[in-house]
Amino acid sequence: MEQKEKNYNMGKISWGTRIAYGGGDAACNVVFGMISTLLTLFYTDYVGISAATVGLVMLLSRVFDGVSDAVMGIIVEKTNSKWGKARPWILWMAVPYAGSAVLLFTVPHTTEMIQFFYMFITYNFVTTVCYTAINLPYSSLSAMMTRSSSERDMLSIVRMGISPFGRILAVTGTMPVVKFFGNDQAAWAKTMALWAVIALVLLVICFLKCEEKVEIEAKKKQEKIPAKTALKALVSNRYFWMVVILWTMQNAIYCITGTILPYYCKYIFGNDTWMYSALYLTETLLIVAVTFFCPILLKRFGKRNMSLAGMILALVGQVVFCLNPTSFSWMAMSCVIRAIGLAPLNSVVFGFLGDVVEYGQWKTHIRQESLIFAGSSVGMKLGAGITSAVITGLLSLAGYVSSQAGAAGQPESAMNMIIDIYKYGPMIVWVVVIITLLFYKLDKQYPKIMEELMEREARGEL
Repeated sequence: MEQKEKNYNMGKISWGTRIAYGGGDAACNVVFGMISTLLTLFYTDYVGISAATVGLVMLLSRVFDGVSDAVMGIIVEKTNSKWGKARPWILWMAVPYAGSAVLLFTVPHTTEMIQFFYMFITYNFVTTVCYTAINLPYSSLSAMMTRSSSERDMLSIVRMGISPFGRILAVTGTMPVVKFFGNDQAAWAKTMALWAVIALVLLVICFLKCEEKVEIEAKKKQEKIPAKTALKALVSNRYFWMVVILWTMQNAIYCITGTILPYYCKYIFGNDTWMYSALYLTETLLIVAVTFFCPILLKRFGKRNMSLAGMILALVGQVVFCLNPTSFSWMAMSCVIRAIGLAPLNSVVFGFLGDVVEYGQWKTHIRQESLIFAGSSVGMKLGAGITSAVITGLLSLAGYVSSQAGAAGQPESAMNMIIDIYKYGPMIVWVVVIITLLFYKLDKQYPKIMEELMEREARGEL
């Protein structure tokens, strides 16, 4: 594919720019990592809010969050500044994003109704407003930096190799720092403030280094596309739907393992200090290591085949884990196999999205980077939000006991539910991803699609 891309390659992206771009996602993952993993534990075990209430807040928030993605996609398309369409939003939203994250951990100790509304407002301010307004333009930016599929793949690989360090900071560093600050609710707010400052610095660097360089003269001459026409073009793109499923499932697995693993370590293994951090750090660092090995596999096998092989390995590993789910050593083995299996898809998921942009232009004569990334972002948030709501709902049905002290004993039914969610949740995800990848054929079509696009654009057509 590299040879066939030479006519439309926008030039190689430097490693400095790739690293700065990846740092932007690391900043996003500092907050999103907390939301999709430890926030539920904070609400139930440090504020004393019931699991059912937490689940309801997260489920209701998905409705607003989905709408915000569509709105933000349209806003980015209409943005015209000296820095471009997507890039300026990284600068404009950096401070509100960092500040909103701290508000999540300042839930007042008052009536349950007031706590519900406070959680709902702050959770949506972070996810629906600030995160959407910074992460969606950030993701769209990759398709505006280059049209080369191989360069976008490298951007995706470096992004997904660096971004986990945001999660590592949030997930493995939080509990020790919280305990250092006093192991109470105030300690959580102080810890999040530290992470927010680091995120702010990374976002500013990303803004400074990453420029929008894709300019298509035919698009500039195109008449304004009605919203109905743009939406029709989006929903008729079958590869858009496939990538939405892939991104949704990827975030669902992070939510399942990230949310339930702290409970697993605390109540099944009896250790909520170092054990969770050790497992999470092992898995995440292995994902990073395999991610940077993926360019070799990518060049030989392509995005789809590489990702499919990884998913099959992950499914096999999960089946083996179910044979002995109460053993810590088997849990560690599960984390290792899952990391190796997930890394290929994780490394190129945004490369998939960039290719969908070109496919959509080829099929409909409409280029819509922001709307495609906005639509797929809905999948990301639905994957995390609905999964969180399902997990908390299942825990509540099983009789999970919430406590402000974080030291409540759990009934056997809740213990069994924690085990079952961790055993069977990942299996469902792997099966859905494998089926989706079996129907994905764009890798083979892409070179010919780009040749035709170059010919059309040379004639002044999209």
